[in-house]
Amino acid sequence: MAVNVETLDKLERKITLEVPLEAIHKEVDARLRRLQRQVKMDGFRPGKVPLSVVAQRYGASVQYEVVNDQVGAAFGRAVTEAQLRVAGQPRITEKDSAPEGMMAFEAVFEVFPEVKLADLSALELEKLDAQVDEAAIERTLEILRKQRRTFGPRAEGEPAQDGDRVTIDFEGKIDGEPFQGGQATDFTFVIGEGQMLKEFEGAVRGMKVGESKTCPLAFPQDYHGKEVAGKTADFLVTLKKIEQQHLPEVDEAFIKSLGVEAGTLEALREDIRRNLEREVKFRLQARNKSAALEALAAASELDLPKAAVQAEIDRLVEGARNDLKQRGVPNADQAPIPRELFQQQAERRVRLGLVVAELIKANDLRATAEQVDAHLRELASSYEYPDAVVNWYKSNPDRLSEIEAIVLENNVADYIFARARVTPKTIGFAELMGQG
Repeated sequence: MAVNVETLDKLERKITLEVPLEAIHKEVDARLRRLQRQVKMDGFRPGKVPLSVVAQRYGASVQYEVVNDQVGAAFGRAVTEAQLRVAGQPRITEKDSAPEGMMAFEAVFEVFPEVKLADLSALELEKLDAQVDEAAIERTLEILRKQRRTFGPRAEGEPAQDGDRVTIDFEGKIDGEPFQGGQATDFTFVIGEGQMLKEFEGAVRGMKVGESKTCPLAFPQDYHGKEVAGKTADFLVTLKKIEQQHLPEVDEAFIKSLGVEAGTLEALREDIRRNLEREVKFRLQARNKSAALEALAAASELDLPKAAVQAEIDRLVEGARNDLKQRGVPNADQAPIPRELFQQQAERRVRLGLVVAELIKANDLRATAEQVDAHLRELASSYEYPDAVVNWYKSNPDRLSEIEAIVLENNVADYIFARARVTPKTIGFAELMGQG
C-alpha cells in the first residue's frame, strides 16, 4: 500500500502507521510463553509458573515492548517504501481513532535535505605553504636542551633574571581586601617562560633573595579567574630562593639520549628536520583542508535538519561535561551547561558534514587502502616502535576508521583545490606552529 507522506515544513514530514491488533496479540502471547519458561516465582518450580500469572505480572510491559517494536518496524517499512532519508528520531503518538482491528499512530520526523553544492570553479582559496628553516631547528634544539636542564643556586647577591627558577611568597589584595587564589607560599616558577602574567614576572625580575616589594597587577578582561578579571590587585612579593638554569652540552651523550644513535650534531639536526617537516606537513594539510571544506560549506545551499543539530549539541554538551570531569570539577554531571552556547558550532558541523557527504557521494570519492596505509605509516614514524603503532590502529576497526576518515577528508580537500581558484601563500614556520 502506498505511503501517504504529508509535508509539514521544509524538512518535516508526517505519516500515519497502522498495526494489526492480531499481530500484536500474537507476538505478546509468544513472548509471554517464552518468558514462562524462564521466570522464577515463589511457590512455583522454575518453568512451571502458570501463563495467567506470568501475564498478570509481565503482560503490560511485554505489550508495551511489542507495540514499540511493531510500530518501529512499520515506520521502517514506510520510509523505505517512500524512499525517505530520515534525520534523527521520529516523534510517534497514538491516534484516538483507528480502523477496526488496528492501532494507528502518527509519526512526525525530519528528512535529510537536498544539498545544492557550490560551483567549485567559483571558489577562491588561499593554499598555505611553509618551510622548516634553520631558525626552527635551532629553536627545537634549545627546547630539547631545556627539557633536560637542571637548576643550581645562583651566586649570593645576584638578582633574578630570565631563565632563573625562583621561589616566592605572595599576597594579593584588591581595594585592600585579600581575594581567593591571591596568596601562596613557596610558589615556584621560571622567569620569562610565560607561566605568570607579564607584569608579575617583570616585578620579580631583578629582585634579590630576601627582598620584598609591592607591585600593582592589572588582570586582563578575559582572565580565566572571572572574580578578578579586569581588576587591579596589589601584590606583596617576597623572594626566597633563586636557582640558575644549567643547559646540557650538545655532546655525544646528550644526542644519544635523544635516540640518535650516530651521536653527531649533524645527525641530530637531520632528525629534528625530519620530525619538523612531518609536523609541518600535517599542520598545513589540516589548515588547508579546513579552509577548503569551510569555503565549500559556506557557498553551498541546504536546509539544516533541526534534529541533527540538536543531536550535535547533545554531543558537544557531553564533551564539555567530560572535559569538566577530567579537570576534576566537582559535580560535573550536574553542572549547568547552556545548550545555546553550542548552537552555532553545531549548525556549522552539521552543515559541513552534509555538504562533504554530498560531494563524496556525487563524485565517488574514496580513501584507498594504499593511502590509508601510507598515512598510518607516516603518522607512526615519529614513534620509537612504528610497527607497533601501525598494528595498534589496524587491530581495532574504530581506530582504523578514524584514519580512513582523515584520508578521505584529505582527498576531498585535494579535489576542491584542484578545481577552485587557488592563490598560493607562504607563511613562516613560527606562524604555522602558533609560536610567538
